[in-house]
Amino acid sequence: MEIIKQFKALSDPTRLRLLNILNQYELNVNEIVSIVDMIQSGVSRHLKILLEAGLLLLRKDGSFIYYAADKTRDALPLINLACARLEQETVCAQDLQRAKQSITLRKNRTKRFFRTVAPQWDRLKKEVLGAFDLNGVLKQMALAGDRVADLGCGTGEMLGSLFLENKKNLIGVDSSPEMLEQARIKLPGLNAIDLRLGELENLPMKNQEVNIVIMSMVLYHIFEPEKSLHEVFRVLKPGGLFLLADFEKHDQENIKEIIGGSWLGFEKQQINSWLSTCGFTLNSFNRYEVEKGLCINLYAVQK
Repeated sequence: MEIIKQFKALSDPTRLRLLNILNQYELNVNEIVSIVDMIQSGVSRHLKILLEAGLLLLRKDGSFIYYAADKTRDALPLINLACARLEQETVCAQDLQRAKQSITLRKNRTKRFFRTVAPQWDRLKKEVLGAFDLNGVLKQMALAGDRVADLGCGTGEMLGSLFLENKKNLIGVDSSPEMLEQARIKLPGLNAIDLRLGELENLPMKNQEVNIVIMSMVLYHIFEPEKSLHEVFRVLKPGGLFLLADFEKHDQENIKEIIGGSWLGFEKQQINSWLSTCGFTLNSFNRYEVEKGLCINLYAVQK
């Protein structure tokens, strides 16, 4: 019986620590080794036992393998129960603090990337999108909204396009000060566009502040994408529309050299699962082929 295998997997203190960490964060083996201060072979053995017990999921992304607690299975109540019992353990609190620091290091690398490429960002995107006018497609779908937020707005191309369509209640959010500075230089009618600095996993926005959210070619940069999708649900009004465009899953690591990123795209099933968990309902899905053998998937979902 699977439950016996799960109880056996949880009978080891190290595996309990690992599960507690991975219930909060998705991490690769090198990061986990650094957090728990163990040799890689020992960590890998414990991860394999947890994986075979149905308590973990793994995700391959290029040459890296990432692990996280399996929150899609019947084992979730057991995982939550085990982790709840560890909240007062000093070593577990230290583990989570070090895991948070690992995520911060990743975010800092992303910020350094955007600090470097901000002035060339529009050109770099063009290398991948080619002649496909993604902003044009999104603009037509967003025209019905009277208050629109572009999350990960970058240099403000999308906001500028909407402004020219007489959309006045526009909000742009980005985690890169350098990208927002480019937006301030390029955007017309700056006084009518509200630019905000902030992380997409913790949006600087009120509950139910807008009725349309756009997230275009941003999710693959985010280390904890599901958290950002929950944030989108929070800031959308009931009945609001969420337009999500991002890469379909691919194996071209060299693309990161052009436009960065933490993920090599996403499988449609994964995105649908995250959106459903948040409470969204799928209205439409479209797939577009772009340059370098890549595809863009566009989801239109409703709160």
